Amino acid sequence: MNYENVLSEFQNGITTITINRPKKLNALNSDTIQELHDAFEEADNNEDTKVIIITGSGEKAFVAGADISEFAHFSVNEGGQLAAQGQALLFDFVENLSTPVIAAVNGFALGGGLELAMSCHFRVASSNARMGLPETSLGVIPGYGGTQRLPQLVGKGRAMEMIMTAGMIDAKQAFSYGLVNHVVEQDELLALCDKIASKIMKNSSVAIGKAIKAINANYKDGKDGYKVEIKQFGKCFGTEDFVEGTTAFLEKRKADFPGK
Repeated sequence: MNYENVLSEFQNGITTITINRPKKLNALNSDTIQELHDAFEEADNNEDTKVIIITGSGEKAFVAGADISEFAHFSVNEGGQLAAQGQALLFDFVENLSTPVIAAVNGFALGGGLELAMSCHFRVASSNARMGLPETSLGVIPGYGGTQRLPQLVGKGRAMEMIMTAGMIDAKQAFSYGLVNHVVEQDELLALCDKIASKIMKNSSVAIGKAIKAINANYKDGKDGYKVEIKQFGKCFGTEDFVEGTTAFLEKRKADFPGK
């Protein structure tokens, strides 16, 4: 597919999606959110895509926030719809993909940008990255899952402080909080993400998809994560990947998994 605000490139089992609005510091508007949904859906449906990496164009920003000009005049109902539609279309959608998604945070990740990074399965940051949820400084709160995912990742107290102060933290602090898994220089960022992706691709895509579902269940109201784990564990036994993985182990060779 052709996109105006997004680039999507497939190579060696990895689809790299780049938000391409550098003049706007890759800010999220409604068109970009829709295009990102489409790009993620396309990559997830591609049987050859084992890992998705999401990043921002340029050297300044992953995503510097939402495009405020789009919703500054919204009513109460319109504001609620904006959050509900955005969460369903992109943020919850990404979190629940069966294909693992790595956020390569290459600069500012603020507001909706940090919320997008947090919806990914894990995050790697460049040393110049700055992260925060500044919404309270605008008289609003995070609406794309930030009040839920940030406490899950960094703890309630730290999340409360970040949201109440509307301040930014640097990459080193984000690493100490557990918000990002790794910090590297900017010119090494995508190379490290590719390296991690290559390790992921050696394993069963089917099993990884089921692991994502089981892990996510622990953070959903009304879900018993242990029961979901048991169900997904059992389902693995009916897959070609299970047969190949166990056979390869017993034959003392590397597994050659069929794929998604």
